[in-house]
Amino acid sequence: MNFVSIRVITDDVARLVGFYEQVTGVTATWSTPDFAELTTPACTLAVVSTRTVALFGTDSARPAANHSVITEFRVADVDAECERLAPLDCEIVQKPATMPWGNRSLLFRDPDGNLINFFTPVTPEAVARQER
Repeated sequence: MNFVSIRVITDDVARLVGFYEQVTGVTATWSTPDFAELTTPACTLAVVSTRTVALFGTDSARPAANHSVITEFRVADVDAECERLAPLDCEIVQKPATMPWGNRSLLFRDPDGNLINFFTPVTPEAVARQER
């Protein structure tokens, strides 16, 4: 089994896709006005309209209501990314800090309030975990 994708439901697909394109530097591929994907070498981030929720069952998902999932991206330099993101006026939840598990981490929110973590492994143990 491979984990290949995460899907974010939103009321404003274009706004959220534009944000993620700026944040990741990845250009989205649009299948319909209600469905776009940003594909990285490791995983795909799909951004879809609330209009698609009915396909899975009424009220199966709600936009801008996530309080338990953090979407994470490994980056080369968390501190440089923090500076790069400053003009985007993101809500920074946690400025770059080194976590007890060895990653340097920056936590911020997308326009719908979903948490995003940019991290860089900085200890030998954290680097080794990423090489698996």
